[in-house]
Amino acid sequence: MAILEKDIESACCKLAKAAGWLTYKFVSVNNRGVPDRLFIKEGVTVYVEFKAPNKRPTALQLKVHGEIRAHGAEVHVIDDIQAFQRIFKC
Repeated sequence: MAILEKDIESACCKLAKAAGWLTYKFVSVNNRGVPDRLFIKEGVTVYVEFKAPNKRPTALQLKVHGEIRAHGAEVHVIDDIQAFQRIFKC
């Protein structure tokens, strides 16, 4: 059975919350392509786009990620729980 994006996102959010991260679903009305989640801890904000294993962001998502990074923010595309754990140290 294939692992779904929502399952990866849910598991990662649980890990992050247990490690003290504040997490929000990121929805920006009239702005498509924004990352799925915001994670905040100790003054650091990290954006995450969750994907099913081996799936890639759309061209629009990559453009928006680039815009966010150009303003100094961190954006990650996560398609497995272990990658999330390495980045977030949880």
